[in-house]
Amino acid sequence: MKRITNMMVQRRIVTVFLFAFLVMAIIIFRLGYVQFIWSDFLIAQAEELWSRDIVFEPERGKIVDRNEEVLAENISAPTVMVVPRQVTKKEETAQALSDVLGMSYQDALTAISKNERIVRLHPEGRKISEEKALAVQTLDLEGVYISEDSIRHYPNGAYLSHVLGFSGIDNQGLTGLELYYEDYLSGTPGSLSFYSDAKGKRMPQMADKYTAPVDGYDLQLTTDNRVQTIIERELDIAEEKYNPDGAIAIAVNPKDGSILGMSSRPNFDPANYKELSAEVYNRNLPIWSTYEPGSTFKIITLAAALEEGLVDLLEDEYIDDGDIEVGGTHLHCWKSGGHGHQTFLEVVQNSCNPGFIVLGQKLGKEKLFSYIDQFGFGEKTGVDLQGEATGILFDLENVGPVELATTSFGQGVSVTPIQQVMAVSAAVNGGYLYEPYVAKAFLDPITGEAIEEMEPVLKDRVISSETSKEIRETLESVVAVGTGRSAYVEGYRVGGKTGTAQKVGENGRYLENNHIVSFIGFAPANDPEIVVYVAVDNPKNVVQFGGVVAAPIVGNIIDDSLRALGIPKQKDGLEKEYQWPDTPLVEVPDLIGLNKKDLQQYLLSLQVDVVGEGDYIIDQAPSAGEKIEEGSKIRLVLGNK
Repeated sequence: MKRITNMMVQRRIVTVFLFAFLVMAIIIFRLGYVQFIWSDFLIAQAEELWSRDIVFEPERGKIVDRNEEVLAENISAPTVMVVPRQVTKKEETAQALSDVLGMSYQDALTAISKNERIVRLHPEGRKISEEKALAVQTLDLEGVYISEDSIRHYPNGAYLSHVLGFSGIDNQGLTGLELYYEDYLSGTPGSLSFYSDAKGKRMPQMADKYTAPVDGYDLQLTTDNRVQTIIERELDIAEEKYNPDGAIAIAVNPKDGSILGMSSRPNFDPANYKELSAEVYNRNLPIWSTYEPGSTFKIITLAAALEEGLVDLLEDEYIDDGDIEVGGTHLHCWKSGGHGHQTFLEVVQNSCNPGFIVLGQKLGKEKLFSYIDQFGFGEKTGVDLQGEATGILFDLENVGPVELATTSFGQGVSVTPIQQVMAVSAAVNGGYLYEPYVAKAFLDPITGEAIEEMEPVLKDRVISSETSKEIRETLESVVAVGTGRSAYVEGYRVGGKTGTAQKVGENGRYLENNHIVSFIGFAPANDPEIVVYVAVDNPKNVVQFGGVVAAPIVGNIIDDSLRALGIPKQKDGLEKEYQWPDTPLVEVPDLIGLNKKDLQQYLLSLQVDVVGEGDYIIDQAPSAGEKIEEGSKIRLVLGNK
């Protein structure tokens, strides 16, 4: 019995020992787990409870053009932040902040009395001037801090506004490129963390922790500030002269699809966008608006007919009496009575609607619409901007004889300006359809080196180089002797096409005396470096034709842009055919070396500005051989031989 009792005692001792060992093992394991596995997490949790963060916003990346002209930048605008638990004299602090920031005493008191770790004084304390920030710092208020911040600044105001867009008070992109490339431009915030106890008092034994913000990348555009400035100037003049409902202009390099300039009216200053309706700043018309293109669309019909070998522009002829019957409907030429007997080259030069209807009929609906698709109509171009539209085309099964006819001369279909520009670029650049783009590269904000560069995107080969060459030559003749003569630029070979499209009213009927007049031009015609499209919506107090309103604007943009881009002049282009009321240009004679007494016989139709002293002409401007308007002034420099 005694032996059994001893054995039971031993078993109990072993059991207790094992249980105690197991408990100790669990405790040791738990301590080790917490010490070595959870320690970083728990320390971070504790620091988070103790820490108070003052946020430092990163610098938003600048936006510059291809020549590194700054288009969007940041200027310092500090923000006032308060740690309520550190404010011991709330009434005095509230009154002081109210006086400096111009906010009500009650709002200031409410803000610094909140049961929050950190409070931003919004909106009066957000993004304030350096002077106000210095005034707040001078007060040396407990619990009041100045956080470095910035606001977006657009140094050129409304210049390129729809493309750039704007950012909000928190430096977040809201429209345009600011929104489209938000992830690249925004950067990562930093902070200054200090530690305080539950009562909000700082813990001096723990050092402050600073995490530097990471600035956003700079964005370099394909736009050229010289070309953009010219576009803005010409649209301002058109707006003043014609008081239109709207106007747009696009300039593109047809060799790669890069956008050189883009603007529209009405426009806006990004710094004051809140003063305008969203319809103004949210609609980038060159990519958003859709309308019937009118005669500029005839370039596509021409390209299709030439590529298919259905017409010889010099040999084939057409007699236009001003009217053509299609499916029981009479469709008219823009010229009353028609153009009479023409070659098809003259059909293009005269922008003869019935002649293009015949080309459309030769193609048939399947062929014509297949080319329309290939040239990119009916779908987005893929431009890297917000808000692009697709346009509207007839469903092929719904295309009858009348729809085929009207489509062939640009009526009954709806396209965007950027679609037209890219399609015509493909027609004249050898047949290559590119995706338009406006972002050229992302740059390191410190070194300026390219982090990522954009490459041109070739979407399709739509026509042959031979067809493209014939189109260029044909459209050059349109500018020299046809409806586009107002776009002619002396010394540069310019090609192009007019467009005059009726607008459709709310009742679905065409409006009277309310057109969108347009012109699309390119130069040099033998090797295009720029394609320019201008459309003016309902110009007032003028004959509403593209050749009257839009063509001269395109001519001015091309002339000044080619000069700015350093494209040399040529002398082998077609001569302009002048018609009343146009007057021919006067060729400047070679006057260098002449005695000033002999000037009269050379300058019957020109004015002279003479500088220097002497009896002989040693220099002149413009140089000999250049053509200028009759009555223009030339400068002569006098000296002695």
